[in-house]
Amino acid sequence: MKPAKLLRCAIYTRKSTEEGLEQAFNSLHAQREACEAYIKSQAGEGWVALPTVYDDGGFSGGNMERPALKALLADIDRGLVDVVVVYKVDRLTRALADFAKIVERFDKQGVSFVSVTQAFNTTSSMGRLTLNVLLSFAQFEREVTSERIRDKLAASKKKGMWMGGRRPFGYAVVDKKLVPDEIEAPIVRRIFTRYLQLKSVHRLKAELEAEGVVTKTWVSRHGRSGGGTPFDRGALYHLLQNRLYIGEIAHKTERYKGEHKPIVSPKLFEAVADNLESLRRRGPGVTVVSRRHPLVGLLWDDAGNRMSPTHGQKNGRKYRYYVSRAAMSGAPDDAGSIPRIASETIEGLVLDRVRLLAGAGPSAQIETPALLRAVVSKVIVSADRVMLHLSRAQLQIKIQEICAPRSAPDLDLDALRARLPGGDHLAEDGHTLVLTIAVAFARQGQAAGRILPNEGYADGLSAPDPALLKAIARAHGWINQFLSGEASTFRDIAAREGVQERYVRRMIVLGFLEPKMLQAALEGREPHALTVDAVAISGLPIAWAA
Repeated sequence: MKPAKLLRCAIYTRKSTEEGLEQAFNSLHAQREACEAYIKSQAGEGWVALPTVYDDGGFSGGNMERPALKALLADIDRGLVDVVVVYKVDRLTRALADFAKIVERFDKQGVSFVSVTQAFNTTSSMGRLTLNVLLSFAQFEREVTSERIRDKLAASKKKGMWMGGRRPFGYAVVDKKLVPDEIEAPIVRRIFTRYLQLKSVHRLKAELEAEGVVTKTWVSRHGRSGGGTPFDRGALYHLLQNRLYIGEIAHKTERYKGEHKPIVSPKLFEAVADNLESLRRRGPGVTVVSRRHPLVGLLWDDAGNRMSPTHGQKNGRKYRYYVSRAAMSGAPDDAGSIPRIASETIEGLVLDRVRLLAGAGPSAQIETPALLRAVVSKVIVSADRVMLHLSRAQLQIKIQEICAPRSAPDLDLDALRARLPGGDHLAEDGHTLVLTIAVAFARQGQAAGRILPNEGYADGLSAPDPALLKAIARAHGWINQFLSGEASTFRDIAAREGVQERYVRRMIVLGFLEPKMLQAALEGREPHALTVDAVAISGLPIAWAA
């Protein structure tokens, strides 16, 4: 008899929480033991367990940011695995979109997938159907669990309980409760007092740095560490506005009396808050920050000139602009590549990105000037990009205010990047986030008036843009899914493709290009502004569609 082909079996185990992992025999061990027994039962078919351990203890199945899973997928890509064995399918993932990505990786390398407690094999159509049904229930269970966690979190905060996360400066944690730290608490009180005396966060920052005062060090559950650095302006603003220090617990827009003892008196806190609010209403010097010009004091051209608000009037209509001070002072040659820009263009672009990062949906009621002034520290405009400098600490505050906290706030870069259009680039510089947005501005009169210029066709032939052609073909594929009944909503397509619904809505319009525009794209004569990144950022002008 011909001997069975050797099948290398990788065992993957996962547990959502770290509770119980310190035990000699825990859930991960039990899962692995059951999987090993199953593999031994298939020894006659050539199955053999690999010695490599793929254990994810304390990681949610709602995403793919798991070290053991990444190691497993890497080994699969290298051709080191033939079969993946799990105790239950939800150990691998609880999200349908992630499951589609994982199975695609498996299929590419010819890897089978087996669940010990749910008899199926992904090599058959029936096995795939079974998997999808089971995974749908797993996702439902995850969503229900999330709702329960949110409800429990809200109820606990109403009772004044601190629900974990990064330990705030000034407090120690004893029996999961906040207790004033003997060393740090006096520093917090001195920070509040000195701010009232100095009336300047900038001077307070310099003073603390000279004294060697640093932020609290921290280590996330994923091993990422930070802190132990001098306070920057964002961190100080965060501290000075944190009502935790007067004994309150915040939940969205509500405030509750906390179980912990206050460090700062309410009178001192309110005096600081009043001063901060007065400065928020007034920018540097005597510049008044109004609803009409929310970026005043924050906007710069790429030559290092501040851009100031102004306006013009035509046919009875008033138009608002930001103009480089070099151009205003009679030295236009010293201005940047965009010396003048329409206010609604740059304000709309900046607000859109800040809302996306803060997790604010289109219906969220947010005061625009307050949001921009709190989060944005600087905006630099050039001909092909806009750079936003954002306070990490202030963004965290806004996320806490806007979103229902599911867990301790942790500004993970990958999570933030997932909220942005594909052409954006987000980087970290200390306590500052730097967002670069690739744009091209259309000129209206003497100013950059809107995004996406050059609606005429390119003069000569050039090589077609492969990324653009691929995106057009993809858009036509999505349209066919609607026509065939395979998809009924944009959400269906987004889940299947592993992208944001917002991205699908914007990119699908490429499937409706007028024939003349489509022919131009095939010949490499499309308008210069018709790029994948530009459409993903700002959509498609109506004039370009059929």
